[in-house]
Amino acid sequence: MSLGGADDGLGGRTAYFSGRAAALPAAVAGTGACPKVRWALWHETLECGLQFSSCEELPVASAKSKLYDSAAAALAGLVADGQTLAVGGFGLCGIPEALIAALRDSGVKNLTVISNNAGVDGFGLGQLLATRQIRKMISSYVGENKEFERQYLGGELELEFNPQGTLAERLRAGGAGIPAFFTATGYGTIVAEGKETREFGGRMYVLETALKADVSLVKAWKADKAGNLVFRKTARNFNPACAMAGKVCVAEVEELVEIGQIDPDHVHLPGIYVQRIVVNATPEKRIEQRTIRQEGN
Repeated sequence: MSLGGADDGLGGRTAYFSGRAAALPAAVAGTGACPKVRWALWHETLECGLQFSSCEELPVASAKSKLYDSAAAALAGLVADGQTLAVGGFGLCGIPEALIAALRDSGVKNLTVISNNAGVDGFGLGQLLATRQIRKMISSYVGENKEFERQYLGGELELEFNPQGTLAERLRAGGAGIPAFFTATGYGTIVAEGKETREFGGRMYVLETALKADVSLVKAWKADKAGNLVFRKTARNFNPACAMAGKVCVAEVEELVEIGQIDPDHVHLPGIYVQRIVVNATPEKRIEQRTIRQEGN
């Protein structure tokens, strides 16, 4: 799908999708949003299917700054009891530390959290398990979190286990507008119980549904003020998929630069997926399992 825009000479703009043109009124063209968002405003819908009655209801950017002074401010008015959140990270690598702490301090509860695992005891999402703010985890790994294990085995925490690749693809599908997909992973195991199965090319597959979130919390290394993100090596992990799967995405970054200072070829996640930014220049980056060489070896 191609996207472009041009002045229509009538105080508005014309947006082009795959060679088809339609005039955008000046009220929409003047929002300061990118052409894709202006098109969404004109049709009062986004590609993800959310309906809006006015421009003001859109969670995506207009000319307003995406930058917030603190993690608490970035979550204010956004998180609520009973929501589904997608949280980036793998173990303790690439987790939005400040946003998780602010979420804990907000006191919201009965949360469903989509994340590869739940941090460790006392850090990362483990803090929200300790305060009983999480009702259900959609994960692939219990990991090193003893409280996660204890609550699950004790019937205090709901858990939807996924093969790790399936979890990543369910998030990606949610962000791409794909409602479901077939995968061979899990066929013939408890993973496939209660799910539709089908044969393709002589091999059996399991139908998996997409995952979507009310709010996504992600961690990136660098952002510009438009929300374009650059991740740092393996800290990218689940973060882009989580960001795309959320209706609203809040990004915690270590460095913020001006628009244009990131080479477009270096952008890992376009700013259209990011609605709020908070800078945490000195994250703790705790090491989950520290292994050192023994003296004399």
